[in-house]
Amino acid sequence: MKKIIFIAIIAVLSLISIPTQARKLQAFMSYATFLSPTDGPYIETYMIVGGNSLKYVKNENNKYQGTIEITLIFRQDTVIKDFKKYNLHSPEVDDTNTINFNFIDQQRFLLPNGTYDVEIIIADKNDKAIPFKGFETIEIAFPSDKVNISGIELIESYKKSDSLNILTKNGFDMLPYIIYYYPEQIGKITFYAEIYNSDKIFGENEKFLLSSYIEVNESNNLYGEFIKVKKETARNVVVVLSEFDLSLLPTGNYNLVIEVRDKQNMQKAVRKIYFERDNSKVAFENKVYEKAVTEHTFVEMYTNKDTLAEYIRSLYPISSESERLYARNQLNHNDLSSMQKYFFTFWEARDPKNPGKAWADYFLEVQKVNNDFSSKIRKGYETDRGRVYLQYGPPNSITKSYYEPSAYPYEIWHYYTLKNQKNKKFVFYNPDLVTNDFELIHSDAIGEVNNYKWEQKIYGRNNPTNDIDSDGVRDHWGRKSEEYYKNPY
Repeated sequence: MKKIIFIAIIAVLSLISIPTQARKLQAFMSYATFLSPTDGPYIETYMIVGGNSLKYVKNENNKYQGTIEITLIFRQDTVIKDFKKYNLHSPEVDDTNTINFNFIDQQRFLLPNGTYDVEIIIADKNDKAIPFKGFETIEIAFPSDKVNISGIELIESYKKSDSLNILTKNGFDMLPYIIYYYPEQIGKITFYAEIYNSDKIFGENEKFLLSSYIEVNESNNLYGEFIKVKKETARNVVVVLSEFDLSLLPTGNYNLVIEVRDKQNMQKAVRKIYFERDNSKVAFENKVYEKAVTEHTFVEMYTNKDTLAEYIRSLYPISSESERLYARNQLNHNDLSSMQKYFFTFWEARDPKNPGKAWADYFLEVQKVNNDFSSKIRKGYETDRGRVYLQYGPPNSITKSYYEPSAYPYEIWHYYTLKNQKNKKFVFYNPDLVTNDFELIHSDAIGEVNNYKWEQKIYGRNNPTNDIDSDGVRDHWGRKSEEYYKNPY
């Protein structure tokens, strides 16, 4: 019997590394990779299901219960390396009108080092809606000649373990926190990871530095005093179980980082995990801008406020939310000195050694997107394609389909590597057929818009649907979008 853990309902569901939704069903999945000293590498999958998103039927106990069917397939070069198909049952209830819970599931798969294409199929067993299919590329990499850090598992809660079960690691039962979103009412982020091979690389019982900190996702700079550093003793497996108080962390996109350094302070391993914070009670720290010294720097040449304001606006695609908010305030005040300080500090944070060159390199990219993606009403950097290009760089491939029967013009961008993610895609379409302004309607990248009905938008040109429960797309003559998405050029 599969052990199911029930947790209190979470008010806001945010898209994460493997978001999944199907009709009424709301299910969200994440994963982390680990290394067992006895069994080798493995991947853990974590899924949370919205209890009130299922269809319930009476069971043999005369209680109402929902059931979803989950299929997970791990492939390498089209060869299936592991596979699991199972049913996940909700708790039993007497009245479906009083459902106020979510429930979770956790699985483990032993898989050797390598890159895997993972297919996820989720269906409500009591509903005839089309099952959801999702795809993710996962890399498992624990080389024996290097210090390794496992995946970072975000934790809802933990306690000392009385017995071994699927939630147990190193003597603790840990309830995973699956959604990478921390609203105001959640005051801390708790996390777990493991460090491998430190005894082999540093020597048994030797000391090394273990750091954990929070950085701004857009700039990769440490935010405030959110950092912990300690000396650790090298051994086969070093456990990291820690937390940060988030009460003073403002709204924004961040990375939780774990880092290993040797006695010479040389970085030997690093692992990051993305999360979002919503905390309107705390303002972003602005003192760093106010203290900036701009004399004899590259910003001295920018004395025209209109020109500098345009340059600042062009930074939005690579700015954090707090940086955007501060920039808007500066633009509203229209003070040249404050604008110069902000502009200099922005680029100094990206490249302390040569901020002027960092801006010059970025400005070349801005000119490219303005040339390629501008419309009659928006500059290129203001468009969705321009923003994605500037934020992530040029894609490895772009599949363009402008004249497909029954479809609006669309493009599918494919990135082999996107920061610490792999095999990510972006789907843009142009519903007005006139401008050059393509709208982003779907991506499987963390933090981006995710819409499993994206094909309905593309093929809504001649066959619009008003059925909000419909998941699929009618098979149109010449339809290529699914093929292009799964097998981009």
